Amino acid sequence: MTHFWASSGHLLLDREPGGGLRVTDDFLKAYLARPELMPPEEACEAERALHARLMETPQAEIPAAAIEAIIDEDARENWRFMLGWRDRLLAAPTLEAAYAGIIREGVSGIPPLFLDQLVHVIMRAALDEADDPFVTRAAECLFRPQRVTHHENTILLADAEMIEGHEADRHASPLLAMLGGPAATALDILKPANADHYWQRSDGFDMVLDLGGSPSGRAALGQALRHWIRQIHGFDVVVEPLETVTDADWRWFVGLDAEATAVGNALWQGKTVAADDMARVLALFTLTLPAEVPVLPAAKGKPIYLIMAMSADRVLRLKPQNLVAGLPLARREMAN
Repeated sequence: MTHFWASSGHLLLDREPGGGLRVTDDFLKAYLARPELMPPEEACEAERALHARLMETPQAEIPAAAIEAIIDEDARENWRFMLGWRDRLLAAPTLEAAYAGIIREGVSGIPPLFLDQLVHVIMRAALDEADDPFVTRAAECLFRPQRVTHHENTILLADAEMIEGHEADRHASPLLAMLGGPAATALDILKPANADHYWQRSDGFDMVLDLGGSPSGRAALGQALRHWIRQIHGFDVVVEPLETVTDADWRWFVGLDAEATAVGNALWQGKTVAADDMARVLALFTLTLPAEVPVLPAAKGKPIYLIMAMSADRVLRLKPQNLVAGLPLARREMAN
């Protein structure tokens, strides 16, 4: 087994016989160790006692009075959210089922960071037997925003946080300068010649994905989406890159991000989409479900189209939750 993405926390989780992830005390303690939940120096005794109690017994029942006793209002709100989040994770048989339930119930009020962390660790489980660094690098796009650059007839995706976080002079790296962020070290575009280096660098998120390269970054992303769907829904699909949609009778699409959803909705409604908006579309895919998976009548016998687009500020922010709630499944059941 190839080791990668240790930062996902997958080693803190147990596995169900069917392959799903089961929440453990150690996984919950990782949340409690986050800076947002570590009591600061000025924290009151009630907050310190609550944190210590949960670090000792992460699944302990906490009475409402224990939270109300915390003096700081923001701290009280943080703990209410954290305990509610913990209980939602523990109520489901697997982490995959918990994630799907959260998405279907609605994500209002949930910080995107918490959803991204779940996608990170679930995607790690989905790629447990991974041996293709291109697919694994493409899978980073599901939980980490990407800075998009058009360069020499191709499209490059670089980790947005990594680029924006550097403080050194951008002239230190022509590639980072081109990608639009201040530079501290050179970035490498993932290629067959350096692909084996990805595994040792996987937690650095510092390699660039070429969507039009050889092998194709779009095809790799399609495979990453396939692994994600299998881990969440429990069945395999075929996802293939597409140059353009020529089907005049297209029945179903899923926007892989907010920008793509807006473009797809406009086209569905027969509206004219501005050229600038169409230019932000980065990739199209067809998704084919297994014949035995029941689908809604509107999508029966027709391909499902996936649309991916960047925002006006040239950032790609995928929303993998759209592949939980957006597929035309007649039965929304999961194997895990």
